[in-house]
Amino acid sequence: MESLLLSSLIPLQEKGKQTDVEHSITLNTREEAQDAFKRAWKRMLNINIWHKLSGFASAHFVLKDKEVNDGNRLAKVGDYLRIDIPGPGPASGDGYDWVRVDDIKEVLNNDGENESVGMRVRSCKNPNKESNETAHFFTSDATSTFIINRNGNTVIAAYHGRNEVLNTDTKKLTDKIRNTVVGTSGLMGVSELQWSRLMKSFLEREV
Repeated sequence: MESLLLSSLIPLQEKGKQTDVEHSITLNTREEAQDAFKRAWKRMLNINIWHKLSGFASAHFVLKDKEVNDGNRLAKVGDYLRIDIPGPGPASGDGYDWVRVDDIKEVLNNDGENESVGMRVRSCKNPNKESNETAHFFTSDATSTFIINRNGNTVIAAYHGRNEVLNTDTKKLTDKIRNTVVGTSGLMGVSELQWSRLMKSFLEREV
């Protein structure tokens, strides 16, 4: 089970779709579990390797800092994730979907039974434009929360999507159509396949 502190990262489900994906591994020794946990949460925060981890035909993720410069480091609160989904992107996002890291929490206790690291991102505007229009196929109420948890010798990687509602309140008709197509495929479970692959890859020994 995830700690209460990290569970607070997951917003209440109030509207739209809810998505939950979880994978776990159980190691033979505590030392192996601690190593797997550390490896997993660092992969989770290393946004720029997500495409490599997810494999062919998955979205490309690029970390951008608060000034929208490339972030060649682990994610921090206030950073942006620029997402390139296969197919046409929204004009509002200059061809990309955008989310922002709005919280990261950690409970590190190497000598204890439980420790966790979690990150929540939220659909947001294009940071390169003055417009406040959400540049994502879901509205700004939608969040994605990633949590790595160690419970004894078991390490769990979990994804929690909340309030996933199609973003059809757009200035351009092309964006409305595109968001409907991409978002509907996500609501039908296509995005769950990528999140499932990513959660599994966080836990793999070698990539």
